[in-house]
Amino acid sequence: MPPSPPPSSDSSATAAYTQLSSRRSPKPLLQLDLALLHSPPVASGWSSFLGSIRNQTSLPADIRELCICRVAVLNGAVYEWEHHVPILREAGVGERAVEEVESRKAWRGWKAEDADAAAEAEDTQHDDYGGLSEKQRAALAYTDAMTIGVKVSDEIFAELKKRFDERAVVEITAAVAAYNCVSRFLVALDVGEMGEKKKEEQ
Repeated sequence: MPPSPPPSSDSSATAAYTQLSSRRSPKPLLQLDLALLHSPPVASGWSSFLGSIRNQTSLPADIRELCICRVAVLNGAVYEWEHHVPILREAGVGERAVEEVESRKAWRGWKAEDADAAAEAEDTQHDDYGGLSEKQRAALAYTDAMTIGVKVSDEIFAELKKRFDERAVVEITAAVAAYNCVSRFLVALDVGEMGEKKKEEQ
C-alpha cells in the first residue's frame, strides 16, 4: 500500500481525515488510518465503529485488550499485536499472562482439547494459566471459538454468560468480531510495513 492516501479535494475525504485525526489526537495517524483513507466512507464508518468498541463500551480494559490481543495472535496480525499488547500490560495483565495469550494453542476453558496437548492433560489441572482469572479465561475461550470456528459451543457460551451480564456479552462479541475485521484488513494489505521487515529477514 502507498504510505499515504491519494490527494483529493473531495469533502468526504477531508471529513474522514478530520474524524480520524480527532480520534487519534494527540498522536499522529497510524498506517492503518492512511490505508483506510483511500476510501473515505469506509474510513469514516470504521472510525465510528472501532472508536465505540475502544472507548464507549462498559468492558474493563483487561477483558477488551485480552480479546483483541488474542485475535491478533490467532490471525497472525503482528501490527495489531504490537499496538495492543502495551495497552494490555497497562490494563494490569502480567507478563506471564501475556505469554499465555501469545503462546497457548487453543483456549477451550480449562481443558486441553488439542490433539497435541492431550499428552499434557494431566499437567493442565495444575496450570494457573499465567494467573488469569476465570472471567479472563472465559473471554479468551470465547474469542478462540469465534475466531477459529465461528460457531460457539453451548459450553463455552454458558461459561461466558455465567461471568458477564448481557451487555458485556454483546460488547465482547462485538470487540472480537471487530478486531477480526481489523486483523484481516491489516494482514491482507500488509499494513504496517511488515512486508519490509520480512524482506530484511530473508
